[in-house]
Amino acid sequence: MNDQFMQAAIEEAKKGLEEGGIPIGSVIVHNEKILGSGHNRRVQKGSAILHGEMDAFENAGRQPAKVYKESVIYTTLSPCSMCTGAILLYKIPKVVIGENKTFMGDEDLLRSRGVEVVVLNDEECIEMMENFIASKPGLWNEDIGV
Repeated sequence: MNDQFMQAAIEEAKKGLEEGGIPIGSVIVHNEKILGSGHNRRVQKGSAILHGEMDAFENAGRQPAKVYKESVIYTTLSPCSMCTGAILLYKIPKVVIGENKTFMGDEDLLRSRGVEVVVLNDEECIEMMENFIASKPGLWNEDIGV
């Protein structure tokens, strides 16, 4: 993977895994600079909502609407309904997804609302999630609301 921003999201996912959590990472980029980065911290924080994208939003802090409308969000995994909602709420125009093989989020909803969706099918992202799901299926099912 040579995309520096997806690589940053992958590094966030690895942090989550090292902390005993779910390996999903995300970064929000504005004007070629990372505005906020994060990883799934539901396990670490006992949170119902700290998915990777939500953590990146939290770490980006309050921003003018114009900033989000000019940003791109990178995420290692296809965004779930909750994270899709946040992307739509803040009118982020482009989402770059590491992979959607292990989990297909609400990409169709994003596209239907005019969001550009780019899926990289990155092997490192796929392998990281496949290994995690195989080793901790209960935790994975909890994360996706199953």
